[in-house]
Amino acid sequence: MSGDGSDVHAQLFFGAPAQVENKAALPSFRKSSRTDSVRFQSPANGEYRIGREVSMKIALFAGLLFASTFAVGTAAAQPFPFNEAGVTNGHWHLNSRDVAANEKIFVGMGGKAFQAGGRHRVLFPGVMIILDGAPGAPPPSGPSQGSVVNHVGFVVNNVQEQVAKWKAAGVPVEPGSNGRLDQAYVNTPDGLRIEILENKNQSVPIQSEHVHFFLPEAAIAQSQAWYGKHFGAKAGQRNNAPIADIPGVQLRFNKAETAQAPTKGRILDHIGFDVKDLKAFIRTLEAGNIKLDRPYTVNDIGVGIAFVTDPWGTYIEINERPPQ
Repeated sequence: MSGDGSDVHAQLFFGAPAQVENKAALPSFRKSSRTDSVRFQSPANGEYRIGREVSMKIALFAGLLFASTFAVGTAAAQPFPFNEAGVTNGHWHLNSRDVAANEKIFVGMGGKAFQAGGRHRVLFPGVMIILDGAPGAPPPSGPSQGSVVNHVGFVVNNVQEQVAKWKAAGVPVEPGSNGRLDQAYVNTPDGLRIEILENKNQSVPIQSEHVHFFLPEAAIAQSQAWYGKHFGAKAGQRNNAPIADIPGVQLRFNKAETAQAPTKGRILDHIGFDVKDLKAFIRTLEAGNIKLDRPYTVNDIGVGIAFVTDPWGTYIEINERPPQ
C-alpha cells in the first residue's frame, strides 16, 4: 500500500486544495443601479430587489452562517488531542474493491466525502477513512473478519434513529446481537465489518470509537502492553475485557479460536496514527527493537510517513503532519 493516503489526510485537516462533493447551489448578490437597494439572484434565476437595510442584515446573516459553518467543519476535521506519548488516532486505509459503493455507505452514515489528488476520502470526527488502495494494487485478499483486526467501530447518539436514516440512504445495516437495540452492524460489499454502538450523551451524531483485535488468548495482554509501551495507550477494562485507549480510538481485544491473518492486503489494509514528532518517535521505536517496514520519508506537502507491523500482524502507518 502506498503512504500517499496520508498526503490527502493532511490536506483535509490543513486546508490544501480538496473538493467537497454535493455542493448546494447558493444565492448571489449584485449591486443595483439604485443606491438604496441590491438585487438578489436566486439559484432558480428569480430576481428580487431589496432595501439597503435588509441587504445589510442579509449580508450579516450570510457572514455569520459562513463563519458558523466553517467553525463546525473545522471542529469536525480536527483530530483528537495527542496523548502523553504524542499520539492520536489518524486514519483507516481500505483497499476497496468498489470505491463508489463504499463512499456511498460512509456518506450515508454521516461522513463528509472529499476528492483530492484524484482519490476518495471520507471524514468523520476522530478518523479519516481512505478508500482507494495503491494504484495497481490487487483486490483485497479477504474481509476484515479472519484478520487480526476483525472490525472497526463507530459510536452514535441514537442507534435506532441513525439506523433508520442509514437504511433510507441505502446503507446495508444489520441488527445488533441478541436483539440489542443499542447496537448494529454495517458490512460493506467487500467485507469491512463495522460495529455501531450508542452513547446518548455525545454531542455529535457519529464519531470513531474502536478497533477490535482478535488474537490468541496469550497474546491479548501482550498486545495491550505493547500499544501501551509504544503508543502511550492507557490500559483499562470494558465489560471485564481488556482495552487500551488512544485519543480518538479505543483498542479492544478478543480471543480468537484460530490463527488470524495479517491485515496487509485485506480490505482494511492498515490503521494509522498521527504523532507530534515522527523522527523522535521512530528513535523510541528502534530503541525498543522495533524495525520499520518502510523507512521515514517526507512527502511533497511535508507529511512525515513511516510504517511498522505489530507482532501479531496489524500493519500501521505513522504520520507527522505539518503544523497548522
